[in-house]
Amino acid sequence: MRQIVLDTETTGLEASQGHRIIEIGCVELDNRRLTGNHYHQYVKPNRDIDQGAIEVHGITNEFLADKPVFERIARDFLDFVQGAELIIHNAPFDLGFLNSELQRLDLKVASLEDSCRVIDTLVMARKKHPGQRNSLDALCQRYDVDNSQRDLHGALLDAEILADVYLAMTGGQTTFQLSASDGADGETRVEQIIRLSAERDPLPVIAASEEELAAHQAQLDAISDSSGGKLLWRDG
Repeated sequence: MRQIVLDTETTGLEASQGHRIIEIGCVELDNRRLTGNHYHQYVKPNRDIDQGAIEVHGITNEFLADKPVFERIARDFLDFVQGAELIIHNAPFDLGFLNSELQRLDLKVASLEDSCRVIDTLVMARKKHPGQRNSLDALCQRYDVDNSQRDLHGALLDAEILADVYLAMTGGQTTFQLSASDGADGETRVEQIIRLSAERDPLPVIAASEEELAAHQAQLDAISDSSGGKLLWRDG
């Protein structure tokens, strides 16, 4: 199953007020593994960025002056996410901006939801942790995901962090203890999230010896005898 964890940065808070996308960051998961494949693009918005937005993400009008406009990168972006399941934190915000950008173009793409299923991790977190803070930073603390580099928001960094949070929220790989600890607030916290590399060596397969198979069969016979023949599993 191919999934794309996605985040954007924008010139302001409301697409309906003419604000635009200035950064898109995506990381790819394949069968719940980070593949190392990603999409990252800064976008020239052809309008000023609100000062409040600059204080959040640190991206300035001057920095974006030589970047491509959305029209030039739209097809590459759509090709990257086509058919994938999108994982987004507070999906209506990002989808609202992305769909607004797409609707300005003659691409016959009305919305990303037409070609991609969407998982909103904010909705998921609110169901799992009702009445608690469920921002990305709060979830990082809850699931022990390292966000120490997140001094400012950034689309690619936030997508990478959200990928770890999503895997933790949905039962991602943990330490071999397969245990969890309770925090002071009574919430369950996984000990550590371990990314599974797509380039790792295949796991060895060790077949049972003839002696081990015979011993196993003898054990099944003993269980069958002691239960009056009520053994529920047996080699076919």
